[in-house]
Amino acid sequence: MLQPSTINFLAQLTKNNNKLWFDANRKKYEEAKADFLQLVDKTIQLVTTFDNSLIGLEPKKCVFRINRDVRFSKDKSPYKNNMGASFNKGGKKVQNAGYYLHVEAGKSFLGGGLYMPMPPDLNKIRQEIDYNFTEFKKIVFSKSFKKVFTNGVEGVDYLVRPPKGYDETNPAIAYLKMKSFIASVPLTNAALTDKKILKNIESTFKQLKPMLDFLNAAIE
Repeated sequence: MLQPSTINFLAQLTKNNNKLWFDANRKKYEEAKADFLQLVDKTIQLVTTFDNSLIGLEPKKCVFRINRDVRFSKDKSPYKNNMGASFNKGGKKVQNAGYYLHVEAGKSFLGGGLYMPMPPDLNKIRQEIDYNFTEFKKIVFSKSFKKVFTNGVEGVDYLVRPPKGYDETNPAIAYLKMKSFIASVPLTNAALTDKKILKNIESTFKQLKPMLDFLNAAIE
């Protein structure tokens, strides 16, 4: 579980997103970072019990930097208001479908999938969904999946027209227009600081694994 002080730090950072405040509170940041890393480490240990592709994965290869890249953004806030970790084969820099933990005061969530894959991989996924839509539907429309991920699979961004080579009447067209394939469930601050958080993460990620396996099989 996370300490309430970690959530509190992120809440305060949201209100004081500037270098002066951050430098003055660097010790609190280091404590929050260490707290988050221990949760990430425990999550890896749990997930490897049912997904051996993560065996050997190090926490530091999962966690994203808190500094924002502001070069092309109108928002010049120097820091992210969250701590995030991506769990997949090879870590956060590898373009594979994986699990994701997002911690942000009042806006945390668990989820995973594949976010904005490169065109060659996206084409492979679309082809796999088209060829094996029955199998894909069995995964994302199963009672157990829908019970956890009530919004189902979301695309984040969508094509207006069908991708090249596909017709609007294709039974899988809603998914073929997707540019990402994400499923997520919100987490309250209380859930993150509860002793049951690891069981929550385990049960959520277990339901996500069949979809990740499908996506990774398509691109690998």
